[in-house]
Amino acid sequence: MYRLNLPQYEIKIKQQNGKTLILDTLRRKFVSLTPEEWVRQHFVHFLTEHKGYPASLIANETELTCGQKKLRCDSVLYDSQARPRMIMEYKAPTIAITQKVFNQISVYNMLLKVDYLVVSNGLQHYCCRMDYANNSYCFLKEIPDFSEL
Repeated sequence: MYRLNLPQYEIKIKQQNGKTLILDTLRRKFVSLTPEEWVRQHFVHFLTEHKGYPASLIANETELTCGQKKLRCDSVLYDSQARPRMIMEYKAPTIAITQKVFNQISVYNMLLKVDYLVVSNGLQHYCCRMDYANNSYCFLKEIPDFSEL
């Protein structure tokens, strides 16, 4: 897999029925190892082990419904009252972070109205804080620690 701009960790990988699987510690199961999943697992580890985010407040593959359409957020951070605070969207390292990616996460945010949006391809990471009072957002220099949210 790709070397990412994220801390390394002890990755658990196994082979099953000719497929390579990686342990998703949040979902407590092995899932198909795709380039996007590689980024997700590294990013979640970064948040929990280096930024102080409680694993119990992060959910992977959160399903949303918009009319008849089903959407799926890559990861969502909740507060202790189960209110969504941050949406994270991951792309494979070979996928450029473009306006299209921000448009995708913005659709999710129309439903969840979170305080922070994060996009990462494992090499580049962007975080913006939403300002609903002024209908704007501000890009942050780095992903905030959980205590700063």
